[in-house]
Amino acid sequence: MTNRILIIGAVMAGIGVAAGAFGAHGLRPILSEKMMAAFETGVRYHLIHALAMLMAGLSAHWFNHRVFVKAGWSFLIGIIIFSGSLYTLALTDSRMLGILTPFGGLAFLTGWGLLARGYWKAPLHGFSNLESKSDR
Repeated sequence: MTNRILIIGAVMAGIGVAAGAFGAHGLRPILSEKMMAAFETGVRYHLIHALAMLMAGLSAHWFNHRVFVKAGWSFLIGIIIFSGSLYTLALTDSRMLGILTPFGGLAFLTGWGLLARGYWKAPLHGFSNLESKSDR
């Protein structure tokens, strides 16, 4: 499960970079300033939370605690809902999916909360795990 979070996190980071490049080079000439700002917000949160997925996956590996895997899935759900709804809004000017955006934000907040919970519960186990792996 940890590997899936890491792989999907890396893929999501790549997609975020591609979306940013697409926005900067392909959409800037055709989108209004307001829609471009919405698209850029989607890209920014996409990239931040793709990195958060990688952090969650690495934490799940090192600390060996499932709460980090749950955090990674929450970040993915947030990317899909939050950033996806902003991408759709910017590209179609359809505000219908805008009602979903806050639910994506809630998924992001859930992921950060789970990450904090995992670090709160597993710091000593995790650090001893790091030491034993570095001694090999």
